[in-house]
Amino acid sequence: MKEYAFVLSFAIPFFILLMIIEFTAGKIKGIEVYRPFDTITSISSGITNVVKDILGLIVVIVSYQWMYKNLALFSLSSSVLMYVLAFISLDFAGYWSHRFEHTVNIFWNRHIIHHSSEEYNLACALRQNFSALFAVFTFLLLPAAILGVPPEIINIVAPLHLFAQFWYHTRLIGKMGILESFIVTPSHHRVHHAINEIYLDKNYGQVFILWDKWFGTFQQELEQEPPVYGVKRPVATWNALEINFQHFWLLLKDAFYTKSWKDKCRIWFMPTGWRPEDVAQKNAITVVSNPFELNKYNHKTSFWSSYWMWFQLLFSLLLLFHFFSQIGDAAYPYLLVYGFFILVNIFSFNALMDGHWASLIGECIKFFIILGIWMNFGNWFQLPIYWIIAWQLVSLAITVAVIKEERAGLALN
Repeated sequence: MKEYAFVLSFAIPFFILLMIIEFTAGKIKGIEVYRPFDTITSISSGITNVVKDILGLIVVIVSYQWMYKNLALFSLSSSVLMYVLAFISLDFAGYWSHRFEHTVNIFWNRHIIHHSSEEYNLACALRQNFSALFAVFTFLLLPAAILGVPPEIINIVAPLHLFAQFWYHTRLIGKMGILESFIVTPSHHRVHHAINEIYLDKNYGQVFILWDKWFGTFQQELEQEPPVYGVKRPVATWNALEINFQHFWLLLKDAFYTKSWKDKCRIWFMPTGWRPEDVAQKNAITVVSNPFELNKYNHKTSFWSSYWMWFQLLFSLLLLFHFFSQIGDAAYPYLLVYGFFILVNIFSFNALMDGHWASLIGECIKFFIILGIWMNFGNWFQLPIYWIIAWQLVSLAITVAVIKEERAGLALN
């Protein structure tokens, strides 16, 4: 946990630097690469995913450690070959888990956040899930376990494999010649994020595009068919945590309301987007039929409050880095409280970007958490508690002002 936080403390600033470079390059080329609230949602999502991973809020169904201990047929010595095998095994497993997430209803809920942005940029690479609380695809690493790749090697290579998937989330790099033949490039991954019919459910590869070419899921980017980004059922919110559970909530409601017991059971494992016929007729869902007619979600708040959202994002990042510093010093239950506070803060100002009153609930929860920490410790995890209290009072006041402004605007309309 501490080692991973240490790596992230360097990786996160590096990712942000690359986003700034992409934003600048887009300005120079006259291409709108980023939209403010969309970007804030993307980075917010990345923060929630990091908090979940650091706290280990995931239930492992079958661990790699167990598979290695019980199923390894070979005992490999440490070598460059072992690291190569680990990388290839992770990419193979990544291809299939990615494919399952796109094609099975319940697994799509784990992945929808990554595709929810209607833009395509480096920031959307940070849209990683919070809702995947069960590790169900570890079994796909069975080849590595059988070959005898030790768990500690997998643990070293896994973050490198994940970070290697960041760079190709951009519209500013065209096709890359011979590299298009064997690795995933920006062009390949633009196809994957597109909702054009010809591009749907294609290019699942994470580092090597060879898996798609071998297993029949490859599609090249076509000049006459520019990609349109997002999901077929638009999420219509800036709230990263809401997006994480939106699809699951739809499945749950459909399973509850359908009269067919067969459908109540099979809805979870049917192809993504499948719904029981009776509830589909009664409760129609907006689906994008023509991607070129997509109206991007663009709820706006006032000019002054939009700046407040950026301040809140910066505050969340500062909290995250301070949270990293407490690993090893604070007991795990208190780290859980700190992580929960960060998540509630994300929820609150993300809901505020939608002008939703639920942000007030978030602000109240934050206030009680701060009060509890103050009463028990007299400080905020070794920081002066008055800093946090002052920020919270300002946050609550601005939240109330934005909600009142939103209600007034609705009344005028």
